[in-house]
Amino acid sequence: MQNVMTMERPSASEAAFSNANPTVVGARSVQTMPLSFQKSGDACQVVKVRGGGDLQHHLRNLGFVEGAPVRVVSEQGGNLIVEVKGARIAIDKTAASKVMTR
Repeated sequence: MQNVMTMERPSASEAAFSNANPTVVGARSVQTMPLSFQKSGDACQVVKVRGGGDLQHHLRNLGFVEGAPVRVVSEQGGNLIVEVKGARIAIDKTAASKVMTR
């Protein structure tokens, strides 16, 4: 994207910042973040489940699928108890960091 006033291209750092995981919702941009960054009482939605084979499969079986609403019931040292699909699930901070939310 060029600067309209000066017709200059953005610097590399500006370009990197503008492409930093935005999700467009309507006319506004919403940043995605790992579930491990959410705090007690936060409600969010699963955007993507990262990770390799077994962990990703396990998280999907627990209900962490794209579009699923998630509510953080409690948080202690990065480990979470969350409510997903009507069930309360304990998830450690390593696994929670693989679930991207908005």
